[in-house]
Amino acid sequence: MSVKETLQKTGPKKLLALDGGGIRGMISIEVLAQIEKLLQEKLGRDDSFVLSDYFDYIAGTSTGGIIAAGLSLGMRVSKLRDFYLDNGKEMFDPSSILRSFHYKYAADKLTTKLQEVFGVDTTLGSDKLRTLLMLVMRNATTDSPWPVSNNPQAKYNDRARPDCNLQLPLWQLVRASTAAPTFFPPELVTIGSREFLFVDGGVTPYNNPAFLLFLTSTLEPYRIMWPSGEQQLLLVSVGTGTTPDVRVDLKPQSMHLLYNARSVPSALIYSSLNEQDMLCRSFGRCRVGGLLDQEIGTLQGEFKGPVAQRLFTYLRYNTELTHEGMTALGLPEINPEHLQQLDSIEYMSELQAVGKAVAKTVRLEHFESFLPALP
Repeated sequence: MSVKETLQKTGPKKLLALDGGGIRGMISIEVLAQIEKLLQEKLGRDDSFVLSDYFDYIAGTSTGGIIAAGLSLGMRVSKLRDFYLDNGKEMFDPSSILRSFHYKYAADKLTTKLQEVFGVDTTLGSDKLRTLLMLVMRNATTDSPWPVSNNPQAKYNDRARPDCNLQLPLWQLVRASTAAPTFFPPELVTIGSREFLFVDGGVTPYNNPAFLLFLTSTLEPYRIMWPSGEQQLLLVSVGTGTTPDVRVDLKPQSMHLLYNARSVPSALIYSSLNEQDMLCRSFGRCRVGGLLDQEIGTLQGEFKGPVAQRLFTYLRYNTELTHEGMTALGLPEINPEHLQQLDSIEYMSELQAVGKAVAKTVRLEHFESFLPALP
């Protein structure tokens, strides 16, 4: 199905949102592989079935952007898994000594791999994309979040505009969304007559782009305006593991300049990720999702909230990369500290094991009422 056909078709819509998290995207990959397997079996499809046959709109931030773009192009999850396993270490290519003062890794090999996978000439407006796609990045030049989509009806996707986003190379937008500050250099993108520096979308409030995806699907200015409702919208959100820095022995004198420089960015990302999750559970009907906090629990089931009728059905698959989280998954032997960094490339097998354990929580009944027969 083409993007145009997706916009025109009737019936319930299915949305997929993918968190950022560097090489921890391996966790998301394994969850998505299980979703693909269950849906393929339920719908009676062969191995030609891909998640772009099911989902109508896919969004991703950072490493989630890589996966989202691949899925939208019609890739099977196994191909994306191979991409991470085969190229993970190579993509995190140490920068030169001179450049290491600015960023840890060079972007040349990552750029080359993205061009190989997505095509040098494939644009955001390409007919190769089989779903609506949104990539989240931060425009450092304008100091603003940039959720860029291939929605042909969007204001800045008018092909008559000299700065039409649909003309931008897909690989470059994905590269921009993955340009984590201190890890990779920013991406310089020419849009119309101007140049902009972009960095990782994880340093916006949308490292988890789930609620943003809902808004872009329904708010009038975005010009999609799909009907909301529990039976009208399914929003599936897949995380890369949360990394709360719990320090029960923390002292005031420990919170010096260096401590704050290291901890504040990740703390803000973690807080924003939780806020997106909480908004989805408050306005949507949450069928699956872990503990938000001790006061409000999981926000599943019946409770009074800001809306009388829930605006969508919501599924959240994620885990906590702590000792408690590993024990709950049946993996007490895994040291969570090995997995918490964006560049934990030495522990790919452990990340896969965590992803497969999280994938066991996926149930076909979570998708109940959103399982139409596919053409």
